[in-house]
Amino acid sequence: MSTKTAWRNSVAGKSVLITGASRGIGAATARLFAEAGAKLGLAGRPSEALSALAAELDAKLLPCDVTDAAQVEAAVQAMVAAHGRLDVMINNAGVVAPQGPMAEVDPDAWSHQIDVNLKGVFHGMRAALAVMQAAGGTILTIGTGAAHTPREGISAYCASKAGALMLTKVAHLEAGEQLRIMSLSPGSVATDMQAEIRDAGATPSSALDWSAHIPPEWPALALLWMCSPEADAFRGGEVSLRNAEIRATLGLGA
Repeated sequence: MSTKTAWRNSVAGKSVLITGASRGIGAATARLFAEAGAKLGLAGRPSEALSALAAELDAKLLPCDVTDAAQVEAAVQAMVAAHGRLDVMINNAGVVAPQGPMAEVDPDAWSHQIDVNLKGVFHGMRAALAVMQAAGGTILTIGTGAAHTPREGISAYCASKAGALMLTKVAHLEAGEQLRIMSLSPGSVATDMQAEIRDAGATPSSALDWSAHIPPEWPALALLWMCSPEADAFRGGEVSLRNAEIRATLGLGA
């Protein structure tokens, strides 16, 4: 393997926990990281898909609701108990419902999205920081362009993702000397979440042709790269897959 692609070995033998791992970016990342030799823990709400993926990859199955801090902490501690440490934490769990004008969305459903997308990231970071600061490692969070640009019909998604990006920046200030802490903005990805956006028809992006979305394997590859020193220039900030230079570095299409 050339020095230019040595980052593909960045998680070999390392203990890696992925939340929201049952589908989409989470599942694609789990498969890629397993191929790269990671010791995986897959966290998420109990489902046949999550159980099947854990069995397929010989990964540790960790039923977990990220809105519950105690459950997230238990998942982290389970990885430490199994492997002696946690090297990589990927905060991937997220939801996009409810969608619709702010004057019409159900406030309880809106609050639940904040609980998953923002508080869930906080719970993941908090639990990981407690066990990773002394030994070093990487904490990554799945972000979005909606963290920067307001979009009608997805107010909770925009607000929660903007908050999650700020958590990345704060965590970097507090622990960035010991840990690699970053966010990934993958762009439009062909996942079940993107299908929900399309079917709801509440935002302009719902009208995009399906061919405009990138496959989930692309952000998975970016996350693998972000676990290596090759991505250190982005510590405390965000990697965007809309950036042509990043895509070229990863060997992806234009």
